Amino acid sequence: MKLGLGLYAGMATEENLRFAKQMGATHIVAHLPGQETFLSSASGVWSFDDLARLQRQVAGAGLALYAIENFPPHHWDQILLGDPGRDAQMENLKATIRNMGRAGIPCMGYYFSLAGVWARVKGPFARGGAESVGFLRDQMPEETPIPHGEVWGTKITDDASPGALGTVTHEQMWERLTYFLENLVPVAEEAGVRLAAHPDDPPVPVLRGTARLITHPDHYKRLVEIVPSPANGLEFCQGTVAEMEGSDVYAAIRYFCERRKICYVHFRNVKGRVPNYREVFLDEGDVDMIEAMRIYHETGFDGVLLPDHTPATSCAAPWHAGMAFALGYMRATLKHLGAG
Repeated sequence: MKLGLGLYAGMATEENLRFAKQMGATHIVAHLPGQETFLSSASGVWSFDDLARLQRQVAGAGLALYAIENFPPHHWDQILLGDPGRDAQMENLKATIRNMGRAGIPCMGYYFSLAGVWARVKGPFARGGAESVGFLRDQMPEETPIPHGEVWGTKITDDASPGALGTVTHEQMWERLTYFLENLVPVAEEAGVRLAAHPDDPPVPVLRGTARLITHPDHYKRLVEIVPSPANGLEFCQGTVAEMEGSDVYAAIRYFCERRKICYVHFRNVKGRVPNYREVFLDEGDVDMIEAMRIYHETGFDGVLLPDHTPATSCAAPWHAGMAFALGYMRATLKHLGAG
């Protein structure tokens, strides 16, 4: 197993890459990359030159770029919406995946959703009042319908027709996901890139009138069976799986690791489940994280584990301190198990 760190847009700096190296990470997952990571998204395709430059930047810090996480919404909104422009966008995604393969970037994380991550609240939920995020049913904002021209809470165009999407059913969303996988997985397999699906966060069946796809481990099973391929894999958000109603996170880890479906892991802990849960430090949640790590090791998982996000501590560098705690905990656990 490999220890990784995720860097959001604006964070792929020399200082943060040095921090990752200093904390014992060996791999980087670049989330929602923007101009600061040299990736221009205006054309709908990430070019080989831009991807190779990002790869070199990470390698220059003594790290490996393991994955890019999430296509920009305007790269694939027509695919998510099932609109007429989806074929053209699919050709662009294929070009991006081929360029990733040429650049030696092995994974592309994605989250197939219209509402995206929505309705989370911040609060002093972790030990000692450290600020983290949660989902609390009685604190949810009003579930207004998603306006035309919006995906993932992002306004895509000023030319959208008035009104809102209205109801989008599970059947419609599964059809769109099937189109996505049937078209992109063969290209990814040929390029040597694995597609890695993130579950719905929060894992509720419907949000803002639109169906959610991955709200139970059984839905992950359905996804990987649509196109059986090593390139059709999972971005296994362990925290989200633990939040799911009726899920057994340990059984899910074992099932998907034994089948070699997990590309990389968001290793975080929570207290509670849908409809009320809070993210906490790794050592204080409902999941026995040492037991979880033991299952990854026992089943031969050889991908990357990263903290995802962590509670922010009360100091001058809250993000860095939270990540340092998480990475130290994970590194010590790997050493204890003889896995790192």
